[in-house]
Amino acid sequence: MMKWERLNDTGFTIANKIVNMKISEQFQDNKSEIACDNSATESEKPSPKYNEELDSCCAELLETLKHMTKIQLKMEKLSLTAKGICDLETFHHGAGSCTAPLFHTWPTPYFYEVSLKLSEMYNKELQLKQTIVQDIAHSADQDLLMVYLSSWLYQPYIENSSKLLLEAMLLETGHRQC
Repeated sequence: MMKWERLNDTGFTIANKIVNMKISEQFQDNKSEIACDNSATESEKPSPKYNEELDSCCAELLETLKHMTKIQLKMEKLSLTAKGICDLETFHHGAGSCTAPLFHTWPTPYFYEVSLKLSEMYNKELQLKQTIVQDIAHSADQDLLMVYLSSWLYQPYIENSSKLLLEAMLLETGHRQC
């Protein structure tokens, strides 16, 4: 989660640069349209120019998204491992509980449920970020750009309880001391 948060901050910084470039580009376009003679035909209007800095920022944002995807895939694998352990316990002990618990107080199925819930939160957030990365450099609507930016920063699909759930999991596994 710490890596995810660091990548989220990095991604927000890059997305903010992209949005600022898009807004200043629109401002420049509006100024040139006003200065341009209204009698000019469509063929005489200048075509949009290639912005190397925008392209570079988009590539950085895409790379950040790839790193976030790796983290989410690791979460999915951990969740599947917990599911496998649950299935193994059920196979060995039937419907009764295991006599040697893996965690301090949680039964294995509950650990799996929590890990699955976290994985699903981050998967939804990753899907949102993929949409943002695909659309942010192509949008001309300032309001939509601001929505993209705030959505990246505030991560609406990651619930406030995620940090508490992670801390509880770390306590249960012995990776964090009371």
